[in-house]
Amino acid sequence: MKNGALKERVARGAEWTLGEKIATALLQFVVRVLILRLLMPDDLAVLALLMAFASFALVIVDSGFSQMLVRKEDPTPADYRSVFWFNIGVSLLLYGGLTALSPLLAAYYEMPMLGEVAAVFFLMIPLNALCVVQQTLLTRQFRFARLSQIVFLAQLGSGIGAVALAYMGLGVWALVAQQVLLMGFRALLLWVWGERIPRGKGSVQALRSMAPYSLSLLASDLVTALYNKVPQLFLGKLYPDAMLGYYDQAIKLKELPVQSAVQSMQQVTFPALARIADQQEKFAESFRQVLMVTAYLLFPVMLGMSVVAEDLFAVLLGEQWMSTVPLFEVICLAGLFTPLAMMAYNVLKVKASGGLIMRLEVAKKGVMTLLLALSIPHSVEAVIWALVGSAAFDCVVNLAAALPLARLGWGRLLRTLMPIVGASVLMYEAVQWVVQLWAEPSWVRLLVQMATGVVVYLGLSWLGQFEALREILQLIRKQLKR
Repeated sequence: MKNGALKERVARGAEWTLGEKIATALLQFVVRVLILRLLMPDDLAVLALLMAFASFALVIVDSGFSQMLVRKEDPTPADYRSVFWFNIGVSLLLYGGLTALSPLLAAYYEMPMLGEVAAVFFLMIPLNALCVVQQTLLTRQFRFARLSQIVFLAQLGSGIGAVALAYMGLGVWALVAQQVLLMGFRALLLWVWGERIPRGKGSVQALRSMAPYSLSLLASDLVTALYNKVPQLFLGKLYPDAMLGYYDQAIKLKELPVQSAVQSMQQVTFPALARIADQQEKFAESFRQVLMVTAYLLFPVMLGMSVVAEDLFAVLLGEQWMSTVPLFEVICLAGLFTPLAMMAYNVLKVKASGGLIMRLEVAKKGVMTLLLALSIPHSVEAVIWALVGSAAFDCVVNLAAALPLARLGWGRLLRTLMPIVGASVLMYEAVQWVVQLWAEPSWVRLLVQMATGVVVYLGLSWLGQFEALREILQLIRKQLKR
């Protein structure tokens, strides 16, 4: 594919994917607000533990093979079929195992409801297995418009179902239904509107040929998933259920904008960077621009969410969730580091060996182990600060490994990011000043804070002639012409 054609497809893919992620994040936020106003923190504790175990299972089901199919130059029909049947078989085994263990987990955590809903909740695992290869096919073909439509419709359908069940007074079942319906709708839509799996027979040999790279990614992703959920596993045992609910809610709300932006950028940039891996100058500049746009979009959002947290929770979620505010204000800082770390991880997946990726993960998780070991027995607030420190360390390590591979220097990167950091900090201070004008949280104060943040940040971007703003405006103009 010619460079111009690839750039056009990447740009259009990024537009569709980012648009879908923004729409999905807004939809998820609305759904979460409607549901949480009807639930108590204890209900969130049950779902937090179930999601912890499901997260490990979902990583194992994929086992890194989908990313290998994206990276591989010419996957054969046997490759696709082999991965599909591997996903199905492993998912059924995991579903059976987790369902059988659920009574023991319920007894250990002293949460009877966990055992009651587990068999239904874990249906999301085999349903997800039906999606992996179909999503990979659409990704390889840069058909992000279709993929975005499918994801949004699945979120919409599951959100409507969850809100309806919450208003019927079904409590935690509404949250369980949301996750199962999401996977079910996505699987159905991918099979109806997506690409058909190429005909042919699967083979163990096809899996074996992809295994060295795929299993290295599996080990890395499994370690990451484990450490992302370690706090929930311990907090659920050591602290009251409500504290786990507050913690999980802070994490979930922080992840809405972070996951939306990171997943959309990763989904598009990984296959795109893989296509230009041998074009060093183009690769370096593309990576720099990805980091720049990611930081420009997310830095003000994360600092803005931190500064308006009290008003956000008081106005939208209600008094029962105000204990989450101090946790949320801090965990938003992790959102400054995670996006850059994940963009750098894309470069590692394209350029680095599986062994290097695994060694880096061992180093990062060693530091995180120490931080969590010190913080978990202390307090939930200490755990939140440990997560921020771990996110910062991950970001530095990933960038330190990725920049030489991309032939991008630290000086050039810092010159790109520092104006964005400065504008974001000044925006934070301006919004903080607005807080002092009102004694109590209110809709008016929240709206004025948000308007102040937008005006100050965009004004500084325009006065400073930020490259990121020019790139985004140019992209918008192209779409309006189209």
